[in-house]
Amino acid sequence: QVQLVESGGGLVQAGGSLRLSCTASRSIFSSNAMGWYRQAPGKQRELVTTITRQGNTDYADSVKGRFTISRDSAKNTVYLQMNSLKPEDTAVYYCYADWPQRSWGQGTQVTVSS
Repeated sequence: QVQLVESGGGLVQAGGSLRLSCTASRSIFSSNAMGWYRQAPGKQRELVTTITRQGNTDYADSVKGRFTISRDSAKNTVYLQMNSLKPEDTAVYYCYADWPQRSWGQGTQVTVSS
């Protein structure tokens, strides 16, 4: 079973930055797409961003211009650079990968204080 291990979450003040990492236990070249969801307390899980095998990216409107997804295939790692963070970005962030079967990371908490 493919494992995804996330890191990089934490507590940051509004306007600050964080970088999340998601490292896969197999080559990310074999995935159709990878990305990040997030789930805030009392809310449904929402898609934040995706990067396809071809390198195409997509973002939720709420994070466009502030978040950037990237990958390092040599390290089997996908990154989420989050800038200009807002309190409403507070959530547990989950990495996913479609092999095509979907795998999920364990989640990492991001808390943005006002």
